[in-house]
Amino acid sequence: MARANGVWLLNADAVSYRGLRYPAEIISHGVWRYYRFPLSLREVEEMMLARGVVVSHETIRQWCATFGPAYAAGLRRRRARAGDTWHLDEVVIKVNGVRQYLWRAVDQDGNVLDILLQSRRNAKAAKRFLAKLRKTQQRVPRVLVTDKLRSYAAAHRDLMSSVEHRRSNYLNHRAENSH
Repeated sequence: MARANGVWLLNADAVSYRGLRYPAEIISHGVWRYYRFPLSLREVEEMMLARGVVVSHETIRQWCATFGPAYAAGLRRRRARAGDTWHLDEVVIKVNGVRQYLWRAVDQDGNVLDILLQSRRNAKAAKRFLAKLRKTQQRVPRVLVTDKLRSYAAAHRDLMSSVEHRRSNYLNHRAENSH
C-alpha cells in the first residue's frame, strides 16, 4: 500500500484495477471514506459528487466488497505491535437475557488485543481464550497479568508456562478500565 493525497492505495500486485472505469485513486478514496467515517453509501456518493465524480452507491458497495478486505489486511500488517505485558479480565454481561462472560485482553498501553464472549467462566473457557489470543497475536507476552481467578492459572500452566504470570487484584486495573 502507498499513500497518495491522504488516501491509502493498494499495491498493483495486491489487487488489479484493470478493466475498471475509475482510476485507483478514486476507488480507494470512496472505500476509505465509507470505512473511515460513519457514512452510508449514499452519503459517500454525495460526497464524491461534490468532488465532481459521478458514481452510484451500488458501485461504491461493490468497491467496498472487492477492495475493502485487501485494504484492511494492509492496515493490519502495518499496525504497531502490541506491548509485551498483557492484562486479562472477564466481566459478566447479559445478552438476550442470558448470562455471558466477556473475556478481554489489553496490553500495557490499553489497546484491546482480543475479546471473546463465552457462556462459561472455568479453566476450559480460559484456555480457549488464551489459545485464541495467542493465535491472533502470533506470539506470547513477556508478562501475563490477571486477577486471582484460578482458571487463569490452569490455562497459563497448560498454554504459556514460560511466561511470567502475575496474579493480583491491584495490578489488573488496566483491563478493568477497558470494560
